[in-house]
Amino acid sequence: MTAQSLVLDETRAARFAAAFKAIGDNMELVVRGKREVVEQTLLCLLSNGHLLVEDVPGVGKTTLAKALSASIGADLGRIQFTPDLLPADVTGVSIWNRANSEFEFRPGPIFTKLVLADEINRASPKTQSALLEAMAEAQVTVDGTTHQLPSPFMVMATQNPIEQEGTYPLPESQLDRFLMRISVGYPGRDDEFAILHTHETDNVVADLKPVATMNDVSTMSQLVNTVHIENDLRAYLIDLADATRRHPSIALGMSPRATLSLQRVSRARAAAAGRTFVTDDDIKAVAVNVISHRLILNPEAMLRGTEASAVVGDILRSVPVPYDRV
Repeated sequence: MTAQSLVLDETRAARFAAAFKAIGDNMELVVRGKREVVEQTLLCLLSNGHLLVEDVPGVGKTTLAKALSASIGADLGRIQFTPDLLPADVTGVSIWNRANSEFEFRPGPIFTKLVLADEINRASPKTQSALLEAMAEAQVTVDGTTHQLPSPFMVMATQNPIEQEGTYPLPESQLDRFLMRISVGYPGRDDEFAILHTHETDNVVADLKPVATMNDVSTMSQLVNTVHIENDLRAYLIDLADATRRHPSIALGMSPRATLSLQRVSRARAAAAGRTFVTDDDIKAVAVNVISHRLILNPEAMLRGTEASAVVGDILRSVPVPYDRV
């Protein structure tokens, strides 16, 4: 079946929702009590985007990536970011082959369909920037030669809060390459009690069996692009973007790329709910995770301790949805 003929009708929407639930249920066997986190991760994957997971150490950021990899049968390339990590350690390097008297490219760990960039903000800005081309264009250029990355391709990056010692803030251009940013958070009491029983050994993730394939993921991603969105809702997306650009607490608002990102993830959420069309609730449900990390607050707002997510919440409450318009 060609991509052109692959359209999300009601039958495919029901299958999409069932597959989405199956993957989420499987991941939640390991990532206990974090259904929303799991679902946001899947929405990012099916929207062909990259995910930034920000939280304190030890709450399951890496486990989340491993659970996703195991559930869809994808190889996981892991890069442990450290202050001495070099760009070539990420992208690969050209090595002189004496046998045939020419340089031979040895691909780095970025050449994997699912890449875990662990503690990305512990590396220097120069090494962080090595991911820019890969995340934006699914390719890397080494010694003047461009190498295509596998498809689909997703980076799941984890980072500790910037207040943690030994971390470097991600530049705005890098943050903008992440489709979504989420936080795992601490588990509830009952969930942590269950973790004490099920995570006593290190092979919990290894016991997970795939419930989908990368071909399934590719098909679902194609279907996301066919979810219908009314022009009124497109106008609502533009209204939200315009509100961020005029908000008194924001120095730099949403870019057109951010607006496109919000539309794409909203479509994925609609399909995950078994619908063939987007509603304003889909947009509102994913807006904070898609928008907040792209906004730059002005100095006065930062001094007040204002959070970007709170500003996005204010905007969502203040901008009228289409059916409220006269």
